[in-house]
Amino acid sequence: MPRILLVDDEPTNLLLLEELLRIEGYVTQSASSGTEALEIAQATPPDLVLLDVMMPDMDGFEVCQGLRENEALQATPIIFLTALDNEEARLKGLETMGDDYITKPINSRLLLAKIKSLLELNQLRNSKSRLEFSRENLDKANAAWQISEHLSEKFRLFVPEQFLNRIAPQGVDSIQLGNAREEELTILFADIRSFTAISESQPALDTFRWLNAFFTRMSEAIAQHNGFIDKFLGDAIMAVFDRDDCHANDALAAATAMTHSLQEFNQQRQAYNLTQSVRIGIGIHSGIGVIGTVGSDSRMDSTVIGDVVNTAARLEELTKTYHCDIIVSAQAIAHHTASNACEFRYLDTIAPRGKQQALKIYQVAFD
Repeated sequence: MPRILLVDDEPTNLLLLEELLRIEGYVTQSASSGTEALEIAQATPPDLVLLDVMMPDMDGFEVCQGLRENEALQATPIIFLTALDNEEARLKGLETMGDDYITKPINSRLLLAKIKSLLELNQLRNSKSRLEFSRENLDKANAAWQISEHLSEKFRLFVPEQFLNRIAPQGVDSIQLGNAREEELTILFADIRSFTAISESQPALDTFRWLNAFFTRMSEAIAQHNGFIDKFLGDAIMAVFDRDDCHANDALAAATAMTHSLQEFNQQRQAYNLTQSVRIGIGIHSGIGVIGTVGSDSRMDSTVIGDVVNTAARLEELTKTYHCDIIVSAQAIAHHTASNACEFRYLDTIAPRGKQQALKIYQVAFD
């Protein structure tokens, strides 16, 4: 079976990948640093490398360059697996001759399909001559290329179109540090309750699977109501709604869709060895935010910043204090129209943690 080298400074990530690939029959070797990875690869060249980017001492791009300098490893497929999700990092991955770039949280089915495709392609490329290919092998090569192209297109779904329209209106080459637009938005924060306790009660691979299935459901609910995900924050989601005069309605509609989807997920939780139902808290706030690029000339990211973001996060935290699923601010309600079938029950007037100005908060109930 093919030998795959795993490179990541986080032991938990290595364990998850080892378990996932072992089940599929692959042989794995693990390295917790770039230096160790280069030593292993030079001693026993792998068939494929899964490579983290953000590591101390030597980052993934430097490791990739080191691998490519070895003649025996110049054609070895290298897939970056990283939480670093911005265009500059993706371009740097291509410049260092990486074969693909996948952002976390990782869709395990997609990752396994990409590994299989790249291994098959590399096997075909290593044949002595294209003239020696039989028609069957040529068909297989074409099919593999088609799969690769299809998967590459899928990865574009991880870059919200709403971001690109603002920070790169003339295309990716037009992205610059500081490209930004200020506008009125509604921010939604959602967080999983008791995630640590749940993850400690089951094997890491089961947690890996159900968390990705959960994120997929929540992402679909958000996208169906004209929102987009700015970040996955561990076991939390930050979503942005930006339609003119409709952003609060969209966020509230997404929140109810998320709660309904969560109910369906919990009905199927046995498939992920979940012994208890998953619960979430949601905070929603409307206000002025800035959508743009932040960072430095050498490293930047697309994001939304402003008080509207901080307040929505605090409202999500308050769902634990007030023992409710969804808390919405008076500012968001002011932008809400009666077309949404939901009711608001006054909870309190409070200054959330870290803020001086008090605001009225409401519990949300949907028909």
